[in-house]
Amino acid sequence: MNISAVMIVKNGARTIRKTLESLREFDDVVVYDNGSDDGTAEIAREFSNVNLVPGEFTGFGPTKNKAASHARHDWILIVDSDEVVDAQLLATLQSKALDEQTIYILNFTAYYRDIPIRHCGWNNQKIKRLYNKRITRFNEKFVHENILDEGMHKQELGPGNMQHYSYMTITDFIIKLDRYSTLFAEDNAGRKYSSPLKAILNGAYSFFRTYVLKRGFLDGYAGLVIAFSHMATNFYKYIKLYEKNQELKKTNR
Repeated sequence: MNISAVMIVKNGARTIRKTLESLREFDDVVVYDNGSDDGTAEIAREFSNVNLVPGEFTGFGPTKNKAASHARHDWILIVDSDEVVDAQLLATLQSKALDEQTIYILNFTAYYRDIPIRHCGWNNQKIKRLYNKRITRFNEKFVHENILDEGMHKQELGPGNMQHYSYMTITDFIIKLDRYSTLFAEDNAGRKYSSPLKAILNGAYSFFRTYVLKRGFLDGYAGLVIAFSHMATNFYKYIKLYEKNQELKKTNR
């Protein structure tokens, strides 16, 4: 298989073993570790097909590009340290004839702990994750990074799923919302308007959209946790951006 699996990770010890087990058929797995201190690196070293590379986190887009530069193959499959390639997806990757002018879109199934999430906007996700690094790369965004696709074809890869186990506890939601909201504010400071009212309205609408419009209530208490997390994330994104913009105004006076 002429595909390198590439991930960036920091403190992924709780989930990375399961991820790496699902990647045993790959002869090149790049684990780009951003200063883990929880045993992540030690777990990665247990797998003979892993190339463990220590490196700095400089935002999701730039860091993924840096990680991909260490891959032996031109074809790059981006995998997070809390994701699992299921058997059907692995078979598709092994048999698919790839076109280098095409970016491939994978199917995702999402879980909170071991609970499958069928609503909240988490169901039936399709995300661009397989590309040829000689042809394209990720943009330079700190968050909401994406593979540059201008002038390229986009195609669903085929059968199989990437199983996503991103949140194992409520604390995980809190940690991630703080990290993502900070990166969003840093990435958009001085370029995007914000205000306390915008933060409140974005947060409130995010909860309504997730819990009501996307029927998160059908996922039980997990749906409530997810909807509240979306609300908090959006509130803190825009209130942190407001603070950053205020700081810039003072600096530029």
